[in-house]
Amino acid sequence: LQRYIGTTDEPLSTEGKEFLEKLTYPMPEALYVSPLCRCVETAGILFPGKSFHIIEELSECDFGEFENKNYIDLKDDVYYQKWIDSEGKLPFPNGENMNSFSKRCVSAFNNAVKKYSFAEKIAFIVHGGTIMSIAEHYLGGEFYDYHLKNGEYMIISL
Repeated sequence: LQRYIGTTDEPLSTEGKEFLEKLTYPMPEALYVSPLCRCVETAGILFPGKSFHIIEELSECDFGEFENKNYIDLKDDVYYQKWIDSEGKLPFPNGENMNSFSKRCVSAFNNAVKKYSFAEKIAFIVHGGTIMSIAEHYLGGEFYDYHLKNGEYMIISL
């Protein structure tokens, strides 16, 4: 139903786990993970036995009053329409604004990369918004240009 799931800490579905178990990725030298359950579970499935570092600042955006709702739930919300019209640039009511969210994600990414600057392969198991913020910062373009489907990945060479 395309809900806004940011801070809701829900586990992966059975279907999600089965999907991930079919994927293969190269083993990284360092692995960073959002603290939310769905990312921790994903890391364990994709890289079994690999230790990882949890970074709080890599969590998904706090969608505030939009959290756990979809466009059907929000279609009559005046602020939601304003948010849509702003192309997602307005802050979420009682949630995060995109500028501070992006700064948080990029800062956490930079700190992690610096810590393992000797490593050739560093993996991040994070959320769509986190990925889009980091990619927009390093690759230019627009935030939504970097929307990935579940299980997809992107390689950024620094």
